[in-house]
Amino acid sequence: MARYYIIAGESSGDMHAANLMKEIRRHDPHADFRCWGGDRMLHEGGHIVKHIRELSFMGFFEVVSNLRTILSNINLCKHDLLAYQADVLILVDYPGFNLRMARFAKTHRIPVVYYIGPQVWAWKESRVRKLRRDVDKLLVILPFEQEFYQRFGMQVEFPGHPLLDEVLPLRGSKDHASFREDNGLQDKPLVALLPGSRKQEIRRMLEEMITMAPRFIDYQFVVAAVSSQDKDLYLHFAQQPNVSVVYDQTYSLLANAGAALVASGTATLEAALFGVPQAVCYKANLLSYFIARQLIRVKYISLVNLIMDKPVLQEMIQHDFNQENLFKVLDSLLHDTSCRKAMREDYRLMEQKLGGPGASEKAARIITDFVHKAGNIKP
Repeated sequence: MARYYIIAGESSGDMHAANLMKEIRRHDPHADFRCWGGDRMLHEGGHIVKHIRELSFMGFFEVVSNLRTILSNINLCKHDLLAYQADVLILVDYPGFNLRMARFAKTHRIPVVYYIGPQVWAWKESRVRKLRRDVDKLLVILPFEQEFYQRFGMQVEFPGHPLLDEVLPLRGSKDHASFREDNGLQDKPLVALLPGSRKQEIRRMLEEMITMAPRFIDYQFVVAAVSSQDKDLYLHFAQQPNVSVVYDQTYSLLANAGAALVASGTATLEAALFGVPQAVCYKANLLSYFIARQLIRVKYISLVNLIMDKPVLQEMIQHDFNQENLFKVLDSLLHDTSCRKAMREDYRLMEQKLGGPGASEKAARIITDFVHKAGNIKP
């Protein structure tokens, strides 16, 4: 029986890790999973040591403010990893925490696989040396990442992006009437608001996003909420008659939305794969933003623009994320036919770059082959 210790610290990581676990079990029916993750990993049979709701801290200021908790979690994880006697440590994104665990595991001769490699190409190329030193197998999910890491002499594999397996089966599930009825929505075209999954960013994003509701009264604004957060966090912003909140239904919402305002991150890619015209919104703590500006080396913050290497999506960041810009951009997304058509054509080209379906299965095959070739599988 192979013992897989898996660490995912955010909701997107929980989703991708759960899909990976499902596929690992197809190749290794007796696999045992011990995890830092969320409900989806729990559903796939993982024993959850720490839930993602206790792990997500956004921005430099928030990390510093919660440093004692983070260090305590790292210490707990080290002891738990050794006690479990893992055959492999699988790290899923979450680089601040996971790179520390990679170093620890390496010093204790535990094989390390990094799935969904950290975005060091964006701001910390120095971390490549740590990856090369501490990671035995690196799997990336963005097409340009493979070439980037290969430039540093790393062996890296690109199984494709696992979001395709999540989204493609659901794209034909659009049912406006049913979705509205099930969630008590008005009979109006839908605008999706995706403010992120962390408490700090939800507050910042929704405070501005929600100001568009009274300016577009012929549309129903729907907030994509996550049940792991306190409902009062969302309901505080849902006081207007054309604003509603749905919980844990992001994909159903995107399948039925005519446009979206999206916090940067995986959600921009999800909206694109559903073909939803969107704009990217982001505002951080001022100190976090100032530090990030000094460090970040990429032209864009959205995955769609990064993959396409051009501004497919309008990015409204920090001071540009204001009511005046929001109105202009959202009005264009809803009413400019040529804008919507061009964006969807770029989405189609982007999807071709992502490697096709089956990414989770390919990654699972790579990982199980690696684990069993390494030997030392414990009874």
